[in-house]
Amino acid sequence: MSMSDPLGDMLTRIRNGQRANHPAVECPFSNVRKSVCDVLQAEGYIRGYSVEERAGNKKFLNIELKYDEGTPVIRELKRVSKPGRRVYSKIKDLEPFQNGLGIKVISTPRGVMPDYKARNENVGGEVLCQVY
Repeated sequence: MSMSDPLGDMLTRIRNGQRANHPAVECPFSNVRKSVCDVLQAEGYIRGYSVEERAGNKKFLNIELKYDEGTPVIRELKRVSKPGRRVYSKIKDLEPFQNGLGIKVISTPRGVMPDYKARNENVGGEVLCQVY
């Protein structure tokens, strides 16, 4: 079965895992998913992740979720750019999310990065998701 939105699937797995208070969630591997996990880990929204290889040359991401005294660290995790409607942003149109308390994850020509780093490097790109 093919999946039309792999990144959206990963974000939904993270949301559902946190609502059910799971310590970790698992999803199939892709380079975009790994890049988004790098950003989420660097910004402190997830504890970490690991790449696991299984039989049949299949890779999976095991994402460790982060909680603060039993409540999930991620309050809101929303997909912005979808397969049916891509959302691109110029650097001048890229405003802070939740007054700088949250981040937007941007796919730029220089790689996947949070919005404040994209503003510092003066590059725009596709807005993948927003996290608060």
